[in-house]
Amino acid sequence: MAGKIPRDFIDDILARTDVVDIVDSRVKLKKAGKNYQACCPFHSEKTPSFTVSQDKQFYHCFGCGAHGNAISFVMEYDRLEFVDAIEELARLHGMEVPREQNSRPAISEAKKAQQEDDYALMEKVARFFQHQLRHHSNSEKAIDYLKRRGLSGDVVKQWEIGYAPSEWDGVLKAFGSNAQRVNQLLELKLISQNDSGRQYDFFRDRIMFPIRDRRGRVVGFGGRVLDEGGPKYLNSPETRVFHKGHELFGFYQVKQKNRQLDKVVIVEGYMDVVALSQYNINIATAALGTATTPEHLQLLMRTTGHIICCYDGDRAGRDAAWRALENALPALKDGVKLTFLFLPDGEDPDTMVRQIGANAFLALTDEAQPLSRFFFETLLKHHEVGSPEGKMALKAAAQPLIDQVLGDNQRNMLQEELAKHVGEYDRFRLQTDIQSANRKADRPFTSTVQNNVQKTRLSPVRMMLRILLDNPQLASECEDVTPQILAHSGLAGIGLLLDVHQYCQTHSCAKTAQVIENFRDHPHSSIIAKLLLQEHLVSDEDAKLVYCDSFGKLLDWHFDSRIETLISRSRVQPLTQVEKQELNLLMKERQKS
Repeated sequence: MAGKIPRDFIDDILARTDVVDIVDSRVKLKKAGKNYQACCPFHSEKTPSFTVSQDKQFYHCFGCGAHGNAISFVMEYDRLEFVDAIEELARLHGMEVPREQNSRPAISEAKKAQQEDDYALMEKVARFFQHQLRHHSNSEKAIDYLKRRGLSGDVVKQWEIGYAPSEWDGVLKAFGSNAQRVNQLLELKLISQNDSGRQYDFFRDRIMFPIRDRRGRVVGFGGRVLDEGGPKYLNSPETRVFHKGHELFGFYQVKQKNRQLDKVVIVEGYMDVVALSQYNINIATAALGTATTPEHLQLLMRTTGHIICCYDGDRAGRDAAWRALENALPALKDGVKLTFLFLPDGEDPDTMVRQIGANAFLALTDEAQPLSRFFFETLLKHHEVGSPEGKMALKAAAQPLIDQVLGDNQRNMLQEELAKHVGEYDRFRLQTDIQSANRKADRPFTSTVQNNVQKTRLSPVRMMLRILLDNPQLASECEDVTPQILAHSGLAGIGLLLDVHQYCQTHSCAKTAQVIENFRDHPHSSIIAKLLLQEHLVSDEDAKLVYCDSFGKLLDWHFDSRIETLISRSRVQPLTQVEKQELNLLMKERQKS
C-alpha cells in the first residue's frame, strides 16, 4: 500500500498553483474588484454568487456553500479522489508525487512513461473499435444488434460502444507496428499468443464496451457476443493497468452525470447500465464479471449513502446478492444504507425499464429490501427456529457475520433482530440498558447555566479562528496574542485555536488555501468548514484590531473565572502560598484593565 503524500509537498503544490487559473480553465471567471466571480458550477443559478480570491487562494459560493482551495475544486469539479487530485495538479507543474518513508518506492520515470503510453494505447484501441462499428464490413450486423437491443445512436455514442473486427488480427495489424508495440499489446491482453507462437486478437466479432477508471482512463474492455456460441461476455484479463476487482463499469460516467449521488444501483451487466442511462437513469454501475467485491463497496460508500444491489430474482441472482452482502458487512458503516432489489424471474434492468418506464423502475429501487430483512430471510430458509436447536444454529450462523459489521449502530440493529429470532430479546434489552446507564454515569455533570456560559464564551474563539483563516500572517505579526497561555482554561474550542495558531505561526507565508488543506483530516475539520461559511463582517483593515481585541476578551474571561475559583476555594479551605500569589497577581491585572 502506498505511503502518505508528505504535507510539505501538498503545501508546495498549493503554493505553485493559482486557484484562479484552475477555476478559470473550467469555469469562465470575471474580475469583480480584487476578486473574481462566476455562476457557481456546483448548483444552478442565474446571478453569480461564486467568488474566487486570488489573495487567499480560496473559493466560496454564497448560494450553495461550496468552498475550498485548488485541491478541493479539482476534487469536486473533476470528481477525483484526493490523491488523484494531487497527482493531477502535480502533472500540471511537471512534478512527481513523493511518498513518505516506509512507503513503496517512487515510480521511476521509465515506468511512469510506460503507464502513460499504456493508457494512450488503450484509448486509441477504444477509438479503433468505435471506428470499426461504423466502417467494418460487418458494421451493419453489429448496428442491427444494437438496434434490436433498443439502443439509440446517441446512447451508443455516449458510451463509446464499438465493434471488435471478426478477423483474427484486426487490432494486431492496426497497432502492432513493431516488436515493442506487439509486446505491449500482449501485456495489455489486447492480443493473445498460443503455444506455437501465433498471435491473434483477444476480442473478435464482439460489441465492445470500454471500461474507464475513476480518472476516466480506458483500462480494459468488455465484449458482448453477437451470435450464440462462446461466452456471452468476455472481459479484459488482469493487466498492469486493469484490476477488475477494483473497477466498476460506468462508475466514472455516473460521477460525471451527478454532482450529488443520493443513491447508486449495482446491476449485473454492461447492457443494463447502458439501457438505464437511455431512460435517463444515470445512477447504475456494474461489476466486471466478478461478484461485487469489498473494494467495490468501499468505493461506493465513499461516494453515496445508499447502495442498491439489483439482481435477478432466481437462485443465481440471490446467491450473487448474498455474496455481495458478505463482502459488504466488514465495510458497512453507520450512515450508509444497503438494500437489495430482486426483479421477477426472466427480467433484468434492461428489459424491466423498457416495460415499466423510468419512474416506475426508480420507484422499485425505493422499495428495495433493507439489508437486515434480506439477511434474516436468507438465513431463516436454512434454520428452523421452532426448536432450541434451530435457534442456536441460526445464532451460530448469524453471529460471526454480525460481528464483522463496521458501524456500531448497524451492528446493534442486526444484533437486536437476531435476539428477537432466537428468543433472547429481553436479555438483549437488559444488556443495552445497563450499557446505556454506564455511559451516562461516566459523563461529567454539566448544568444548564454552565452550558449557556460555554456558548457565550465560544464567540471570541470563533472570531479569532475565522480571522486567522483569512489572515494567517496575524499569528506572527501579533506577538502579544499568545493563546497558548489559555491551553488549560477549559474554553470551548481553545484546542483547535491553538492548533491553527501554531500552524499559522510556523508557516507565516501560508495562504488560506494551505491552512485549510493542513486541517483537512483534523478531528475538528467540520468546525473549520462551518466557520468558512460564516460571514464575520470584519474588513482586512480591521482584522488585526478585532483579532487582538478578541484575545483580550478571552483573557478577561479566563482571569475572572480563575479569580472566582480561587475566592470560592478560600471560603472552604485556606489557599496555598502559590494560590495566594496567583490571586494577588490576577487582582492587580484586573485593576489595570
